[in-house]
Amino acid sequence: MSVSFLSESIQYLKGIGPHRAEVLSEAGVTCVRDLLQYFPRRYLDRSSVVAVRDLTENGEPVTVVGTVRSTGTVPSRRRRRFEMIVEDPFGGRIKCVWFQQVGWISKVFEAGDRVAIHGRPQVYGRLFSFSHPDFDKLDEENPSLDTGRIIALYRGSASLQRAGITSRSLRRIIYRLFKESGTSIPETLPEWVREKHDLIAGRVALRAAHFPKSRDELDDAVRRLKFEELFFVQLMLCLMRQNHQETAGASFDRGERLTAQFLGDVLPFELTTGQRQALKDIDSDTTSGRQMNRLVQGDVGSGKTVVAIAALLRAIDSGFQGAFMAPTEILAEQHYANLIRYLHPLGIRVDILLGRQTKKERDAALRRIKSGTTKVVVGTHALIQETVEFKDLGLAVIDEQHRFGVMQRAQMFSKGQNPHMLLMTATPIPRSLAMTLYGDLDVSIIRDMPPGRTPIETRLFFDNRRDDMYRFVASEIEAGRQAYVVYPLVEESEKLDLKDAQSGYESLKRIFPDARVDLVHGRMKGEEKDAAMRRFKSGATDILVSTTVIEVGVDVPNATVMVVEHAERFGLSQLHQLRGRVGRGASQSYCLLMADYKRSAESRERLSALVRTNDGFEISEIDLRIRGAGDFFGTRQSGLPDLRIADLTTDTEILAEAREAASALLKQDPFLGQNQHRAVRDYFERFYARSGMKLARVG
Repeated sequence: MSVSFLSESIQYLKGIGPHRAEVLSEAGVTCVRDLLQYFPRRYLDRSSVVAVRDLTENGEPVTVVGTVRSTGTVPSRRRRRFEMIVEDPFGGRIKCVWFQQVGWISKVFEAGDRVAIHGRPQVYGRLFSFSHPDFDKLDEENPSLDTGRIIALYRGSASLQRAGITSRSLRRIIYRLFKESGTSIPETLPEWVREKHDLIAGRVALRAAHFPKSRDELDDAVRRLKFEELFFVQLMLCLMRQNHQETAGASFDRGERLTAQFLGDVLPFELTTGQRQALKDIDSDTTSGRQMNRLVQGDVGSGKTVVAIAALLRAIDSGFQGAFMAPTEILAEQHYANLIRYLHPLGIRVDILLGRQTKKERDAALRRIKSGTTKVVVGTHALIQETVEFKDLGLAVIDEQHRFGVMQRAQMFSKGQNPHMLLMTATPIPRSLAMTLYGDLDVSIIRDMPPGRTPIETRLFFDNRRDDMYRFVASEIEAGRQAYVVYPLVEESEKLDLKDAQSGYESLKRIFPDARVDLVHGRMKGEEKDAAMRRFKSGATDILVSTTVIEVGVDVPNATVMVVEHAERFGLSQLHQLRGRVGRGASQSYCLLMADYKRSAESRERLSALVRTNDGFEISEIDLRIRGAGDFFGTRQSGLPDLRIADLTTDTEILAEAREAASALLKQDPFLGQNQHRAVRDYFERFYARSGMKLARVG
């Protein structure tokens, strides 16, 4: 059975056609595999259906099955609404109300339709009511698909509804696909993997995901499908890692004179335990003869840059050059200033490449880099342009690596003979997510902080204490300190009642008439943003009003206050990153969270966690648990496929098993050339291998 069947277009399946195929493509369904993996969002189990007579007000969400008795649009002075009365088999009636998308929802239902509705019951007047319930029309033509069984309910949208693609129609299409072509669905996992990890057959799992015969069978199917998804992601990462490990790299084995001078004489403090271990890991990589691909992960202020400088000196000691790439010019300038401070005393030439340099300055720097006079060059993505030629690049350091795409990072390889790559990130990533995002890299984690760094104090305010917050900011400004004030929007929104950066800027100028207030936001040109950040960094600005564009990693030691307006609107990791903009100097620093008192339970959990702890790794675990992995920072830019059924928040055990199986497979058959692994190879190359990363290349 060929994997090619899974690649066939859904357009030619009965019940779809060109128009529906186009609509489904917007939902990410273009081929047979996509349709089979368009997994239900939830299931309607007959044992979970509740009669209207048994409902309780404000209880847990429940499902009611019944017949539509009446529908209608109700006009109102404020806005019209759509109402529908559903009667269950016992004569109980419940009202369903929609206040949004009234136009299209009014065309969905007719009297006599059998429906399943799902929501949280409330009482209005004499009837129980659902507001904006989830719903599904049940199948009259083929009742065996939705009676006496667990029924699959699929994700919907207005465009799918308009095309007549409902849970009912999807069940019929997928049922027909299994009936006519079920035997053509290939098995994608080797038999020995299935036996070792107690997994059911692939086609059985897919059928059971859409048409489960029991809860136990559904549980077995979900476990198998999660394992398979994570297995192929881990296989891709293991192959990338294998490719890295088989690539030769420069050997930094000519001593460490400069590194010893830097650590012993120039650096005014001792390395922490975490910094020493990270440097030990880097030394092991760069003397192994293979190319290093290492990520140094540490919280804001943990001293990653010092580790990078020591690694660059190891490269220079062995006769190589180093590059230091940052995502923005202001960050590049900050790194340049630090490198000058630490490396000039050692007699090392450092250059910088920026987009705003004059042609004369740039040409002179390019000549020094090409000749080898420059030992370390700092820059933005300007470093990877064709005009930049190194004499012998041995190490490339990439700061805030998530800000660069996969291809941009890969372009650094062309600047030397497989230079070592050292990536840095200030965003702590939970272990389960790191295994997926960075599974192709070696990872060093710096958990401890340099001595003498005072923890930032975080306080939560509501609007009734806004004046207290302003008085506190004023006291810090009067003491010669500086403050950030961050807003979630640039301009006032008609839809959201949020204070915006522009109006906040005008307001703060009135509240603090003697202070120098400046504004920076994402709609400004790059030069304007950089100029505003430089004014703040130099002390020419007392209060910087900003959206979230304030740069990760920019040091303003005199800034001691971070005010975040509408803090409930920000993600937990984002709030932690914003908090890290202060606390860069010796003075006590503060993060003041201004929040809406009527915030959600999730917002309360986020904000209380931030007040409770400064530990970025603890915060990242809480954030992953609250938000799930889908939108967690970095997943989309990582280049990894989206997960359709697995959840890195809860499936850590399955992830570990899948990683173990992928590693064991490649150890047994590195190029997947054995007959028993041919389906794995075909499926991987068709659906998972990155562009240019075929197994032939690995070999």
